[in-house]
Amino acid sequence: MDFKLGFFGFLLGLEISDLKSQNQSPKPKSKDQFAEMISAQTARRAVWRPLWELPGRFELVASLARRELVARYKGSVLGILWAIVTPVVMIAIFTFIFAGIFNARFGPQGNALDYALYLFCGLLPWTMFQDTLQQSSTTIVTHANLVKRVVFPLETLPVAQAISSLGNQMFGMLALVVATVIVRHELHPTILWLPVLLIPQLIFTLGAAWLVASLGVFLRDIAQGITLVLMAWMYLTPIIYPESIVPERYRPFINANPFTALVRSYRRIFLEGLAPDWASLGYFAILALIIFVFGYWWFAKSRRNFADVI
Repeated sequence: MDFKLGFFGFLLGLEISDLKSQNQSPKPKSKDQFAEMISAQTARRAVWRPLWELPGRFELVASLARRELVARYKGSVLGILWAIVTPVVMIAIFTFIFAGIFNARFGPQGNALDYALYLFCGLLPWTMFQDTLQQSSTTIVTHANLVKRVVFPLETLPVAQAISSLGNQMFGMLALVVATVIVRHELHPTILWLPVLLIPQLIFTLGAAWLVASLGVFLRDIAQGITLVLMAWMYLTPIIYPESIVPERYRPFINANPFTALVRSYRRIFLEGLAPDWASLGYFAILALIIFVFGYWWFAKSRRNFADVI
């Protein structure tokens, strides 16, 4: 009898425990799961934090850019004047070959000097972009001693390259203004639109520089490869030839080239006395923002492996 009562009591206890377990609510997430969620959010913020802090590092960027600009011409006789002499010599060579030998002209009334001015307008922003990418392709490897320092903001190195190249462009712009006054005896007030062109140009260049700088760490051939890509890109941009001579079937490809829009607007404000081509400039600005965001994101995500590779 005692055995039966004990057995039924055991079964009753099991039923009561089952009822309690059914009435219990689901267990909350553990502290480890919450910690993982918080750490993932923190990691996402950490990727973009250096970008938001970049304006506060203006003095560092300016110092690096100034050092890069001085080192480029250090020990030379002409010094910083090479920033003006180099594009002038290039333009003289292109003008002699295309305007003198092949009789290329911009516009029906254009002459060889007009050709040189149009060439100058296209070559200056392109040279700034080209120099930045070529220098950025090796900048992380060149500054390998800084990669080991966890606290150093490596994202400032490509920015300094871009600012240094932009400084070179400003010297060339000064020469362009003087040449325009000498050749045409006039200077259009539309050159005041220049900052509107420089902002998307710099944004586009920074994004491409971050991307190339990151790839240069893992692919050491990028320095040679980018030279070939830039050479082909320049000839696919209407810099040394006018857009009007491009066959109609190739116009969509030329217009899809972002630098076509930029070069076109440079010529409008400097030589034609017109406002920028807003439609094509808007296309260039949108593409510049996309390249800027993607280039920085790629650089920030891959920088954790720089020290291991170098």
